[in-house]
Amino acid sequence: MTENQFTSVMEQIRTLAIPSKEIMTVEDCALYTGLSTSYIYKLTHRKEIPFFKPMGKRLYFKRSEIEQWLLRNRQGDVS
Repeated sequence: MTENQFTSVMEQIRTLAIPSKEIMTVEDCALYTGLSTSYIYKLTHRKEIPFFKPMGKRLYFKRSEIEQWLLRNRQGDVS
């Protein structure tokens, strides 16, 4: 993802109510992360992303856990 694409995605996130939602759906999570919904489903299937599945049906994501997941494995030095 280029810096321009990242900036565009962040702008879309700011305009939506997603940042104020603590619990997100798959669609919300996809918008928040900039990933496709199919990739989010693939990550949940592999158990590579933190999620909740109450009553065994719909998937939910806690925003703070997704933020931590996005920021893991930091590369390089910020100067």
